[in-house]
Amino acid sequence: MARLLGIGEFARRSRLSVKALRLYERQGLLRPAVVEAGNGYRRYREDQLVPARLVALLRRLDMPLAVVARIVSAPAAERADLLDGYWAEVEHRLAVQRGLAAHLRVVLSGGRGLLEMYEVKQREVPDQVVLTEQRHVLQPALVPWIGDSLARLHKAADAFGGVSGATFVIYHGEVNDDSDGPVESCVPIGVAEPPTGSAARVEPAHREAYVRLTKAQVVFPQILSAYDAVAVWIKENGFAVHDAPREVYFADFDAAGPDDEVCDIAFPMR
Repeated sequence: MARLLGIGEFARRSRLSVKALRLYERQGLLRPAVVEAGNGYRRYREDQLVPARLVALLRRLDMPLAVVARIVSAPAAERADLLDGYWAEVEHRLAVQRGLAAHLRVVLSGGRGLLEMYEVKQREVPDQVVLTEQRHVLQPALVPWIGDSLARLHKAADAFGGVSGATFVIYHGEVNDDSDGPVESCVPIGVAEPPTGSAARVEPAHREAYVRLTKAQVVFPQILSAYDAVAVWIKENGFAVHDAPREVYFADFDAAGPDDEVCDIAFPMR
């Protein structure tokens, strides 16, 4: 018969406080083996120390109790993968928060350090035929619309030999909680002229200044610092903005990690 431990001894050996053990009991995460009638004493089996110590370690990661419970109750072969999934989310959140902190530092300092945050480059972009979809959209609905519109345009591109270059999203007006653009999604196709019967046009050749962002930086509002950096660089180097700014997506956004480069913020200039 397994030895029973009082809650004080169990707390000491599991490296959990008595208060934490009572919380985990209420949450159904770690129940005592016996609750004595009359005095309410809690007793735990000695073999409960293994899951209790696991709970203690997982909580040191600031892991929510719901996630802890999911890992502890999962088959042993699945626990490492569940931990990997949780930690990937933590790293992405921290990367996003670092970007937000950098953006706020620039805002709070009146723009100081903006150009030091990014390396602004230039390139020549040839003309290209693009399938397009345009909509007025406020910022809260922007990301879902971009994903949906690009998916539709990628599918439509199959009829013309597939996508021939990096997709991009043009902001013909400011997009925030009060201003709705409009926004235009563009997918290049490898044809000489815009096909009839489709929403298509020629995107003119141009020279542009751009900065490259990681996935964690492609988040509102910190992405605004990248737009500001390119605009300031253009002005300080004697150029002028020639057309609407755009986000150029050159990598698989969904498959990318938080530190993978996925997007350019670009301004056509002259």
